[in-house]
Amino acid sequence: MTIGVALSAANAANQVDATVELAAEAAAAGLQSAWFGQTFGPDSPQLAAIVGREVPELQVGTSAIPVFARHPLLVSSQAQTAQAATHGRYHLGLALGSKTFVEVPYGIPFERPITRLREFLTAIRQLLETGGADFHGELLTATTPIPARVPGAEGGVPLLVAAMGPQALRVSGELADGILPYLAGPRALADHIVPAVNAAAEAAGRPAPRIVAMVNGVVTDDVESARATAAEQLAFYEQFPSYARVIELSGGTRAADVAVIGNEATVAAEVQRYRDAGATEVVFASTDLAGDAIRRRTWDLLGSLAG
Repeated sequence: MTIGVALSAANAANQVDATVELAAEAAAAGLQSAWFGQTFGPDSPQLAAIVGREVPELQVGTSAIPVFARHPLLVSSQAQTAQAATHGRYHLGLALGSKTFVEVPYGIPFERPITRLREFLTAIRQLLETGGADFHGELLTATTPIPARVPGAEGGVPLLVAAMGPQALRVSGELADGILPYLAGPRALADHIVPAVNAAAEAAGRPAPRIVAMVNGVVTDDVESARATAAEQLAFYEQFPSYARVIELSGGTRAADVAVIGNEATVAAEVQRYRDAGATEVVFASTDLAGDAIRRRTWDLLGSLAG
């Protein structure tokens, strides 16, 4: 099983430099991948390309770029450039996003998201696999009057989706290489998410998809304090129906309920539970819930499990 971490250095004086330093520390601990979110700050494919070039021991990926307010041609160019920069170690993660982060900042109606996801995936897969596209959908058009290939990215770019709902899982199984579920505990993975995406992939004649479970967690002896911090930091996600649903399917009522917090033995056992539930890869986020010392302790454990 591949084990990685989601990296963020938002409070640093130079976020790019600090992220590279964190990535080097993660690689030294034995971790295998680094992932970068996409909001309104750093451009995640650029950040992944820089980190992947500076820290060649790591696979790098975005988790995840919203498909609203972006076009497959532009995202394909970003992804292929990152793939060339990292010599084949870049993974493109896409997401639907939410009404709050589409309509308010961009002024774009958050309408027919599943249709948009299907059309975006169809067009960008053409671009990533062939260097060209001739796609005319209901919501998107993507055509290439000149080649759209980036030399050095000929091996293609793995395509993943932050999918958890039934419709998004079906589309992802049909058209993507894997999924990036977040706040989905082992119960939700085993009973709902993994069977749905695997069935869709099988029906489409595609290989079993990668299941990259994004997990909040730390190794600590002060479980009560860390969980209180997690409750405060992760409460933001509880307002979104998709996250609230998957938390409930996982057996929790709050986002902090599905966080993995405990000593080395506890966290190692939870990582195994994710694996048993069908996760092919585990990526830990929020590993700074209790400060740098706890983050380093967490990474040391995860690196030993990866090895």
